[in-house]
Amino acid sequence: MTIAEISTRARQAAGPLGRADRRHKDRALQAVADRLRESAGSLITANEQDLVRARENGVSTSLQDRLRLDAGRIEALAAAVEEIIGLADPVGRVVQGRTLPNGLRLTQVAVPLGVIGVIYEARPNVTVDIAALALKSGNAAVLRGGSAAQSTNELLISVIRNALRDSGLPVDAVQTIDPYGREGATELMTTRGSVDVLIPRGGRELIQHVVNSARVPVIETGEGNVHIYVDATADPQLARRIVHNAKTSRPSVCNAAETVLFHAEAGRAAKEVLAELSKGGVVLHVDPRAQQWLPAETGRVDEVTEVHYGTEFHDLEIAVGVVDSIDEAIAHISRHSTGHTEAIVTDSVASAEKFIAEVDAAAVIVNASTRFTDGGQFGLGAEVGISTQKMHARGPMGMAELTTTKWIVRGEGQIR
Repeated sequence: MTIAEISTRARQAAGPLGRADRRHKDRALQAVADRLRESAGSLITANEQDLVRARENGVSTSLQDRLRLDAGRIEALAAAVEEIIGLADPVGRVVQGRTLPNGLRLTQVAVPLGVIGVIYEARPNVTVDIAALALKSGNAAVLRGGSAAQSTNELLISVIRNALRDSGLPVDAVQTIDPYGREGATELMTTRGSVDVLIPRGGRELIQHVVNSARVPVIETGEGNVHIYVDATADPQLARRIVHNAKTSRPSVCNAAETVLFHAEAGRAAKEVLAELSKGGVVLHVDPRAQQWLPAETGRVDEVTEVHYGTEFHDLEIAVGVVDSIDEAIAHISRHSTGHTEAIVTDSVASAEKFIAEVDAAAVIVNASTRFTDGGQFGLGAEVGISTQKMHARGPMGMAELTTTKWIVRGEGQIR
């Protein structure tokens, strides 16, 4: 088949899927969860093939972490699908309604977007997350998961399509164009009229390529140059725990912290934070003013540059800056932020409220780890991605963000 034919079949599948009731869709999702668990051994074997190729090709350890599926992660995927089953069906939700003076009754209701194209790399979990969210919200999905996860994604797509077949839903509601390579992805970006929206998930290079090349509407997601500002009033132990978790719990993901900014009077907190990061093996790119706060024994340290401040490391590295005020911290964040997630650690209500009001990002966090900016953590079951734009969707995108609206007008012969 050509990419156009695949898109056409997705469009044909989207019709009956969009009209399916919740019970039918939930049965299909439960079949997906069950088949994931049943196929765990085969999935791990297929994933090891991808990991072997990744190591042979010199893929970074952070990207290998994103690529890896083990028994725990497969169970987490199945559990996320079951969490989506427990969520309300977004299709048919009444957004607003009213009766006009002329007697016309207006209702605005949520309806599926239709056909969603998603381009991503080295993230087999995304295959399941997006397929499940698309199915529950009545959308067909055309997926391009990249060559790095080719073996894993091939089996995952088979698992999902078999579950659809068993449940009586259109099998072509979930399709892959991985066999078509980069040329297929490029063609998908230009299939205007067949694909309703395109969502890229990955690093800066991938996202910008899609944004700049696509003729299909794009929801920009993912790139996360995330900051934590440690205020002068911050509790040292609180700051230590939050920054350490935000940087080291899973450094390869987009909600991991990449820069920590210390107020010049936050020395006690800075000593605690830097000692903990150093102990955790984090490479520190440090402002000379922060040298005084480094522990006596530390790992790799060098002087921070503007390049460091603009880098999404995806690894155990962090930029360390010093500012003289919260205004200076906000100005720094404004220069370097990708609009993903920004956080403040403070004991001052005034500082917290100022940070919330003036920092422009999809998520602003007070006294908690940036790692909570996540569809699952936000109660969305899973996420299609984290939108860093401002049109239609912003922040973690769940089922509601995969719907648009339709106006229904009921009359009794009114004319204009």
